[in-house]
Amino acid sequence: MAEMLTIPAELEPVQAAILSAMDRVRERFDEQLASDLPPVDRLVRHVERYRGKMLRPMLVLAGGLAGHPRIGQTAPEDLGGLLSADHITVAAVCEMVHMATLVHDDVLDDADTRRRGQTINRLHGNETAVILGDLLIAGSYHLCSQLDSQRSALIIGRVSMDMCAGELLQLHHRGDFSLDEPTYFEIVQRKTAALIAASCELGAIQSGATAKGISALASFGRSIGVAFQIQDDLLDLTGREDVIGKPVGKDLEKSKLTLPVIHHLSSVGIEARGASLRLLERACSESIAAAGAGAEMVEMLRSTGSIQYAGRVARELVQSAKADLKAIENSGVKKLLIVMADAVVERAL
Repeated sequence: MAEMLTIPAELEPVQAAILSAMDRVRERFDEQLASDLPPVDRLVRHVERYRGKMLRPMLVLAGGLAGHPRIGQTAPEDLGGLLSADHITVAAVCEMVHMATLVHDDVLDDADTRRRGQTINRLHGNETAVILGDLLIAGSYHLCSQLDSQRSALIIGRVSMDMCAGELLQLHHRGDFSLDEPTYFEIVQRKTAALIAASCELGAIQSGATAKGISALASFGRSIGVAFQIQDDLLDLTGREDVIGKPVGKDLEKSKLTLPVIHHLSSVGIEARGASLRLLERACSESIAAAGAGAEMVEMLRSTGSIQYAGRVARELVQSAKADLKAIENSGVKKLLIVMADAVVERAL
């Protein structure tokens, strides 16, 4: 994500320090998953293509720097020295957990493409994809257990359970056209925001940040995590596959109600709601990419301002996230976190 940001010149040394550390994260990730079994190693190498913005490991590093007790006394060109081997390990762990969820999500969504390439389940079947996702989770715990303190492993374990619970709650409500906003946010808080919050938190913990700093960074991550998911939901409705690199319309196709749809159904009268539900049922059997009912659904959501509403909620969450950073010492890293937060709702990918 950082390499795609447009940042002020003053922040370039901060960005350079994080990008340099990201190279170490990739190496740690690859070393951990390397297998002496050629078929397994080929699968692991394929899943490396799933790497995109690498938001979570980047937030481990940025959170580690922002919360570091010596951030105010460190020149921008020396920031890399504040990032320890444990920061690199935790960043690799967070990315590994995230990768596991992507592999498993592709199975749940019957997805054929990701990052403009074929998914594991498309190439090798669901059984292979499920076990590969399990391998990634096991690898993350094995790597996390190499840290001196159990604290990080306990957080990763808790967050992994939260993510699974969020997914199960979403599956429970699949096809539930009465889903309300509180339940939607409960799903998103667990399924998406929990790991992003933990990434910021874990980075700060490895730096020996104050309890106040750790809490502020975790809250920052939680807010941008929810905003990130809302933006993903909007892109699934209004984006183009050739731009975002994966199929669109999957939420409707799988009867997953997202914030714009929930808002629309709660905004219209009984008669209009009935018409909307009939259209929604049709949209759930088609993909937006194929136009038809999906395209009509998007226009209907625009007519009630539901697309705009979801965008506004995401922007408000970003503002809340930036307010959380008031508890963090001013630095170039803090400014970069603010730029990253804004990018969450400005992205088209």
